[in-house]
Amino acid sequence: MTSAAAGTTDPARAPVVHVLRVSERAAETREAGALAPLSDEERDRAARFVRPVDRDRYLVAHLALRRELGALLGLDPARVRFTRADCPVCGEPHGRPSVPGDPVHFSLSHAGDVVLLGFAAVPIGVDVERHPSVTTATETARALHPREREELAAVPPDGLPAAFARCWTRKEAYLKGTGAGFGEDPAVTYVGALDRPGRPPGWRLADLAAPPGYAAASALRESDTNG
Repeated sequence: MTSAAAGTTDPARAPVVHVLRVSERAAETREAGALAPLSDEERDRAARFVRPVDRDRYLVAHLALRRELGALLGLDPARVRFTRADCPVCGEPHGRPSVPGDPVHFSLSHAGDVVLLGFAAVPIGVDVERHPSVTTATETARALHPREREELAAVPPDGLPAAFARCWTRKEAYLKGTGAGFGEDPAVTYVGALDRPGRPPGWRLADLAAPPGYAAASALRESDTNG
């Protein structure tokens, strides 16, 4: 597990980000007693995956999440309980995942062989994505903010997959952090496709180090005055 601080210079607010390679951790999930920290619901969900690679990714991510939250909360990982914040779009309780009382905020993302976990004292979102094909990047870019579409249109084809992935991970990290998810149209908020991230009001975006062929980003709320 590797860690990195991202998105802020205030030590009291500094998020912790863990980047894990599933291929390096999958064997641990098959050791005796490895799944004990998981809830019955998590074990049932893991058992329903048809492809072993998908099951390994899920188990690596959720075991690491429980271990880290347990350490931060002073709990046995098996005793960590999850809930959902209210959705900022409709007000229903299906917003970002949380723990009761929000003493720690967290976010989880995975793509391919990479799992990304983020933890902070304020709402945080993280996202990791594989670089897409040029065709996929071109087609999906149509859903982005007009300024982002313009920025990507100026990128040479050989640089488009990385530039699009950089923009998309910022977008998803922000939408996870707010809890809106894709209840908010991805064309609404500008996060930028250039080297420097945009600055959505009240949020700080940061690009994160990622393995070759991947992009990753975090979004950290700068104030805890709003939900």
